[in-house]
Amino acid sequence: MVKNNNNLMAEDIPNGNGLPNGNANGHGIPNGHGLSNGNGVVHGQEPVAPPASGWRQILWNSWDAFADVAWFIICCVGFILQDLYYIVFGYPEKELKTDIALITGGGNGLGRLLAERLGKMGTKVIIWDINKKGIAETVEIVEEAGGYCKGYVVDISKKEEVYKAADVIREEVGDITLLINNAGVVSGLHLLDTPDHLIERSFNVNVMAHFWTTKAFLPKMIENDRGHIATIASLAGHVGISKLVDYCASKFAAVGFDEALRLELEVLGHTNIRTTCICPFFIQATGMFDDVNARWVPTLNPNDVADRVISAIRKNEKLAVIPGFLKALLSLKWTFPWGCVGGLLRRLVPDASPQGLPSSIGAVATATATSASPVNAKSKSSIATTTAADMAALDAELSSVTLPAKPPSMLIQRTPSLGERVL
Repeated sequence: MVKNNNNLMAEDIPNGNGLPNGNANGHGIPNGHGLSNGNGVVHGQEPVAPPASGWRQILWNSWDAFADVAWFIICCVGFILQDLYYIVFGYPEKELKTDIALITGGGNGLGRLLAERLGKMGTKVIIWDINKKGIAETVEIVEEAGGYCKGYVVDISKKEEVYKAADVIREEVGDITLLINNAGVVSGLHLLDTPDHLIERSFNVNVMAHFWTTKAFLPKMIENDRGHIATIASLAGHVGISKLVDYCASKFAAVGFDEALRLELEVLGHTNIRTTCICPFFIQATGMFDDVNARWVPTLNPNDVADRVISAIRKNEKLAVIPGFLKALLSLKWTFPWGCVGGLLRRLVPDASPQGLPSSIGAVATATATSASPVNAKSKSSIATTTAADMAALDAELSSVTLPAKPPSMLIQRTPSLGERVL
């Protein structure tokens, strides 16, 4: 049979849309063949090759990604080899004798021990705490050893006081080059037994204060291209512990604050500003959890911890877990099922606060334990917020409470101070 040539001709005549009749439906799609085969190719048509410029862009993007991954691997190998070299031959240590250090919570506990060590090294030491007596004792100890130390009463949970005190320090002493965020508080109660204001206080002192102190002193560190910010966090910033829900949450935030700040400084090119995160286990004789029920891992000697903190700062360590072998255990947290992790934590710390804290006096004791203004006669008294009358009122309220025969050590053995450090 012979096909009609007229029909062929009619099919090839444009229909007014610029498309041949019979091959388009008026929308630029071939009749009967408008479905794709799933690969972006229309049935009945040859695939169209991308333009040369498109291929060049694809090749360039692929090469750029490959080069970035290769460079990342090379850098990782370099960092690993460098770390192995330092492990074998020792990390280089910087001198701190020309630094001006600020220690929050320096009126007692770990903060006082750090002040003593820095003072002996020739560092100018500034301490913030609420306990005027404790501040005076720390200043006396450092000065008797031949060091320089000034103390201020500053409520670090209030950013206005932090900024005002920072201005006073810059005027009276100079620019802070070493900031040690050491102050911290804890309630030691089950979550549902913890008053709301104690939870807020834990966050205000344990992490929010880090924002205020860092914002107060970091700009000058950047301007001078020199500085170090140390965060005294906790192993409770990596694992959860019963009766420490608010404390653990605030310490998780403190650990995250340090890591994010370090990365941000690197991205912005401020590589001479260092950060160090210290994560110790329970520390003895801090007055907070002296009766803690911990097994398998011994509680830490505060002097050993203070030495380790100074060493980590001098070596520019990023993370110091105390004791060090627990760092390996932390990696297992993300490997094993929760049943294994939870079982280990319950056995490691059966009870973080066996005797608890009477809620009737917990608010007073904890609130007073979390501020930090000048004790020095030359300092400006306008930034002092805790007066002798406040301390007298605290003592009166504490003495009015009927305590059991064996009082809870975390209340009675501690003084109102920010320098207490646990887990």
